[in-house]
Parts: sequence; C-alpha cells; structure tokens
Amino acid sequence: MNKKANTIFFMLGATIFNVVITVVSFVILLVIYGKWIVPLLPAESAPMGLPLVFVGAIVVSFVVYRLALKWFMKRVDVDKHFDPLFRSKRSVRRD
Repeated sequence: MNKKANTIFFMLGATIFNVVITVVSFVILLVIYGKWIVPLLPAESAPMGLPLVFVGAIVVSFVVYRLALKWFMKRVDVDKHFDPLFRSKRSVRRD
C-alpha cells in the first residue's frame, strides 16, 4: 500500500477506536453513576447527572485517545508510512 492508503486506513481506524472508547467509557460511567451516585441523590435530581456522565465519557475518551496516539507515534515512524493530511504553502514546490 502507498502512503495515502495508509493514512486513510489509519484515520478510519482511529475514528472507530475513538467512538468505541467513547461508548465504552459512557457505559462504564453510567453504571458507576447508577449504582453508587443515584442512591445518594434525591429522586428529582438524579436525571441531571446524565449530561455529566456524557461529558465525562468524552473527557475519558479524549485522554485515552491521546495516550494511545502518543504510544503509536513512538512505535511507528509516521513520516515513513503516512502522508501528511495538510501541507503548508511553503513546502509545496512550484514547477
């Protein structure tokens, strides 16, 4: 495969990984919220925690994604295997 195909497959895989991590962290945080936090709250304020669980899942997925990306970039020579998504105007050759 060439660099462009590697880049496209990496972006697709990274997006799927990020969505899966977000869903898994949302379910885990929702279970934690339902088992340990809801019994401590009054009945009328329990649904207010759902947006916090959602935001928490996004934060957790962001942190996990960043750590996974750093680990991946240490292990793989990115310049060798992937094509840059954006090029600066200075690096474009004019022939």
